Amino acid sequence: MTEEEWRARLTDEEYAILRDSGTERAFSSPLDGETREGTYTCAGCGNPVYSSEHKYDSGTGWPSFTQAVSDDAVGERPDPKLLGLAIEIYCANCGGHLGHVFEDGPPPTGRRHCINGIALDFIPAPA
Repeated sequence: MTEEEWRARLTDEEYAILRDSGTERAFSSPLDGETREGTYTCAGCGNPVYSSEHKYDSGTGWPSFTQAVSDDAVGERPDPKLLGLAIEIYCANCGGHLGHVFEDGPPPTGRRHCINGIALDFIPAPA
């Protein structure tokens, strides 16, 4: 999509995160405290990116996961805005910025996918 199409599709907040690689305020997303079973999708394109199965409370104020829903759901690259000192996580389908990954997570992966709630939509599992 063109930038104009993204601006028409996304809210200002979603655009700032997904297209301009912004970061929401810690503890501002209701998805941080979401505990129901379900799937987290990219707010930009609907691509399934995370599962409640891998979500945990990291205490950081952002939804955190030990891994993506599949190996090809998200991509990783050094974040140029942080001088390559952090690894950016982006949607493998639309390229939208989701957050960052850190090596201080719990077992089994030891990784913490720290994701902006604004970049995600939550789809509860069927009852």
